[in-house]
Amino acid sequence: MAKKTKKQSSGTPATVALTSAGTPFTLHAYEHDPSSASYGEEAAEALGVSPDRVFKTLVADVDGALTVAVVPVAGQLDLKALASAVGGKRATMADPTAAERTTGYVRGGISPLGQRKRLPTVLDASASAHETICVSAGRRGLEVELTPTDLTTHTAALLAPIARA
Repeated sequence: MAKKTKKQSSGTPATVALTSAGTPFTLHAYEHDPSSASYGEEAAEALGVSPDRVFKTLVADVDGALTVAVVPVAGQLDLKALASAVGGKRATMADPTAAERTTGYVRGGISPLGQRKRLPTVLDASASAHETICVSAGRRGLEVELTPTDLTTHTAALLAPIARA
């Protein structure tokens, strides 16, 4: 996996964070179709990558605190499992406006990396089965590929089984 060497000012906050840290990653761009029903499935198909290796970033409200969940696009977030993973009682999907305002990204382009406000993050345990995974690079039509370990390190993520088929 080659390190992307773009000027920091021309990248997204996610790619700037990775570049600043010297973390190797590969950037994948594709033409986003606004009529697509699923941003994650669209990314997997456009990149020719298994949906098990492309992860979507979701923002949930766990007992009143925003929390980031990163799960494979082939599955769904198990809200009960997410709440349990962070020691909470109840989780619901966050208000999209609050998620965008807090992360600094638009829905469909929310990256777990380089967020405006660092939120507690949980990465689905299935990520560790892959050498690399893809997550949003901070805008629709742009994915970053990196190791699950690097993603966990950069986001201080907890690894837990939070996805269901």
